[in-house]
Amino acid sequence: MSFGARLAKAVAERGALCVGIDPHPGLLRDWGLPEDASGVERFAMTCVEALGGQVAIVKPQSAFFEAHGSKGVAVLERVIAGLREADTLVLVDAKRGDIGSTMAAYAAAYLTNGSPLAGDAVTVSPFLGFGSLDPAVEAARASGRGVFVLARTSNPEGATVQRAVLPDGRTVAQSVVDGAAAANAGAEPLGDVGLVIGATLAALDVDLSGLNGPVLAPGFGAQGATAADLRGLFGPELRGVLPASSRDVLRHGPDVGSLRAAALRVRDEVA
Repeated sequence: MSFGARLAKAVAERGALCVGIDPHPGLLRDWGLPEDASGVERFAMTCVEALGGQVAIVKPQSAFFEAHGSKGVAVLERVIAGLREADTLVLVDAKRGDIGSTMAAYAAAYLTNGSPLAGDAVTVSPFLGFGSLDPAVEAARASGRGVFVLARTSNPEGATVQRAVLPDGRTVAQSVVDGAAAANAGAEPLGDVGLVIGATLAALDVDLSGLNGPVLAPGFGAQGATAADLRGLFGPELRGVLPASSRDVLRHGPDVGSLRAAALRVRDEVA
C-alpha cells in the first residue's frame, strides 16, 4: 500500500493529529531526566508507550537525538522500531537535502527497507532545486514511503527565499508546491509527496488546489495556532492537513496516562 493510502487510512481511524517527539533539554529537565542519552531514551520511549496506537502519525525530531551522538541515534532507531511495532506511522523530521549521490545516500538511510532509520516518511528540503529530491521521491515510491517537502515555513527568515519571485512569475514556494503536485498527479486517495506549511502563517500565499497530497502544519498549540486558525488558513474541511503539536502534549509527561490523555484531547480539538 502506498504511503498516501496508509496515511489516509490512519487519519480516518485515529484523527489527523501529528505529535512530535522532541527531547529538548528543557523538556528533559521538566521531566526530571538527565540531559544525556539515557534521559533522551527514557523520554522518547515513554512517548512511544503513550502515543503508539493512539494517533495517526508521530514525528521524532532527529536533531535532538543526533545531539547525543551514536547513543542518541541508536535511541532514534528504537523509537522508529517501537512506533512501527505499534502500527503507528513515523515521520522522521530530519529535513535532509542535497544533490546526486549524497541525496541518494540520504534516501537509502531514511526511505529504504532494512535501514533502521527508515520510518514511513521523512522531511526534506528542496532549496537546492526540487529536482534534487528525485532520489528521495523515487526511493519513497519504491518502498511505499513518503516525503514531506519544506514549502512555506513560518519562521521570519524563510520568507526571504520562499516568497522570492522566479522569472516565470511564481514564488519559490509555489514552484515547490507545483513540483509536489506533479509528483502526486493521479494518485488515490493521496499522493506520497507532502508539504510542510506553517500553521501560524498570517495568510496562505500559495495555491494548494492541485497538490493531491498531505500537508504537515507545524505550530499548532504552544506556538499559537488554533483549530480556527487552521480552518482559516487551509479551508474548513482540512483534507490532508496534519496539524503538528509537540510541547502542548509533551509537557504533560512523564506520566504515560497523562501524556496519552493530552494527545487525545488535542486530537479531538483538531477534529
